[in-house]
Amino acid sequence: MLVLYSDKIIFLIEIIGTIAFASAGALVAIRKEMDIFGVNILAVTTACGGGLIRDLIIGRKPPVMFREPVYTMIAIGTATLLFLLIYRREHVLNSRLMAAYERLMVTCDAVGLGVFTVVGANAAFEVMGDRFAFLQIFVGVLTGVGGGIIRDLLAGQMPFILKKEIYACASLAGAAAFTYVHRVVPAVYAMFTGGMLTIVLRLLAAHYQWNLPRIRMEKDGDGH
Repeated sequence: MLVLYSDKIIFLIEIIGTIAFASAGALVAIRKEMDIFGVNILAVTTACGGGLIRDLIIGRKPPVMFREPVYTMIAIGTATLLFLLIYRREHVLNSRLMAAYERLMVTCDAVGLGVFTVVGANAAFEVMGDRFAFLQIFVGVLTGVGGGIIRDLLAGQMPFILKKEIYACASLAGAAAFTYVHRVVPAVYAMFTGGMLTIVLRLLAAHYQWNLPRIRMEKDGDGH
């Protein structure tokens, strides 16, 4: 009963994460002035790309996004609705409403990142067992951030996770927590632990603008 109930909760949060990721992908496409087809492609890529990479790595055939198209359909519906809303009122992109919407999406995105990270790590465990801890962590992180990487490459920009705030590192911490906690407690508790760690780290990083160290190169013409 507990497992069945937890599966429903995880599915619900996956839907929230799918909507958030699809919205993020759609907004990138809209700001790049893509047409409605391009907007939908980036939305689906962002929402489902990580899961597709996961399934290819662990040998799930066909991948879940094709066996259970509900995630793809939700991503398409979200992107189309957002496109039509902005198409009719283009000024909304620069309004306070959009700023508030994007803040909400940061929270939903953090939830989606946490959920997809532990779902990916758990999927690797179900296929490979607990003998390959590195694989579980690797697959968990790719499930969480893979769609965003593909989105940014298609949009012709530097992937977000390589330069901005703590994002992939939050996913890495959550995947590692799940992998090692799962050795002593049932999967549902390990998923909660890893997911919450990812969510909290991501929200703190977004709020306080935590970034990893990097080297800033002097630009020509600065007089140095």
